[in-house]
Amino acid sequence: MNINRRDFIKGLVGAGCAGLLTGIDLSKASAQYFTRSGNPAAPTSDDEHVFFVKEAMFYEDMGQKEVRCKLCPKECEVGDRERGWCGVRENRDGVYYTLVYGNPCSAYPDPIEKKPFFHFMPGTWAFSIATAGCNLNCKFCQNWEISQSRPEETKNFQLPPADIVATAKDNNCKSIAYTYTEPTVFYEYMLDTSKQARKAGLKSAVISAGYINPEPLEMLCENVDAVKIDLKSLRNKFYNDVCEGELQPVLDTLKILRDSGVWYEIVYLVVPTLNDSEQELKDTAKWVYENLGPDVPLHFSRFYPMYQLRNLPPTDPKKLTDTRKMAMDIGLNYVYIGNVAGDEGESTYCPICGELVIKRVRYFIRQNDLVDGRCKYCGEEISGIWN
Repeated sequence: MNINRRDFIKGLVGAGCAGLLTGIDLSKASAQYFTRSGNPAAPTSDDEHVFFVKEAMFYEDMGQKEVRCKLCPKECEVGDRERGWCGVRENRDGVYYTLVYGNPCSAYPDPIEKKPFFHFMPGTWAFSIATAGCNLNCKFCQNWEISQSRPEETKNFQLPPADIVATAKDNNCKSIAYTYTEPTVFYEYMLDTSKQARKAGLKSAVISAGYINPEPLEMLCENVDAVKIDLKSLRNKFYNDVCEGELQPVLDTLKILRDSGVWYEIVYLVVPTLNDSEQELKDTAKWVYENLGPDVPLHFSRFYPMYQLRNLPPTDPKKLTDTRKMAMDIGLNYVYIGNVAGDEGESTYCPICGELVIKRVRYFIRQNDLVDGRCKYCGEEISGIWN
């Protein structure tokens, strides 16, 4: 069965907005296949599930029905009837397809602060979508049930970009967030949705690990409004051992964002014994300050045991407090503490007069003393997108 927008909205209300929404079983869905020319095509007889299938962007023909994906730094070489590392892009007779176009496995309105964005439209809601799949495998992933799954292993909604935009507007969301899993792997879906969102007066926010090649990133930056990057560590060994990735492409992503004009923020999850040494945390704050400038919000977040790192303890809150002070002493103006409800590090202070200008408790705004993006006490401009 398919789910239409009216039924989807009813589902949101019936769920009481209590958690992620999961969708319908795709084995019973009637979805549209597309050929390279854009014409409908029937699924092959050995398909167990039916997907929205669309030709992928950013790949090259290597001959002999083999392709090389150019979307992310892994640059998978994929034989006929095989998939890339992410598990959601498949080679069929030398044409590379995305299997997750228009079929999210999670869709839900969230406070924008949950992403977290602290300098992007505070107090508004973002309609948040995700599909199965990821191009990393972080051992601490909080959404591993869907990020480490293939699309035939999740229950999905059939929601093309136009329906996402309409549903967001109907639910009074001011933006669409591509989140929960890694949006790079559903790039085409995200790109088309962001274009339609902009035409409809909605903004787009990308929540990503930043593991993407420069060309697709630059195209994305032309169509979205904000990007949050999870900087996992400033050590390549951590990326290799804990995330199955590389550090340098993420640093390159941050520099491209710096030059793009898109608003961006950074989250660093402080994982005990793995990336929490005083030297590494200091090096991270210093790298951000020297390469990106003092006004990039940097969030140091508390780790909680999950997925494959259940043996580690939660991060000591004092560690986060000390790290925040250290980063501000280096010169960063907006340093935050995440996953510690009620901490003063959740709130925004004017870097000039020191007054509290936005008070947050978890994901909710309790006080906002900005006037046209400026501190109401001294008039200092506070970097961000405020309306």
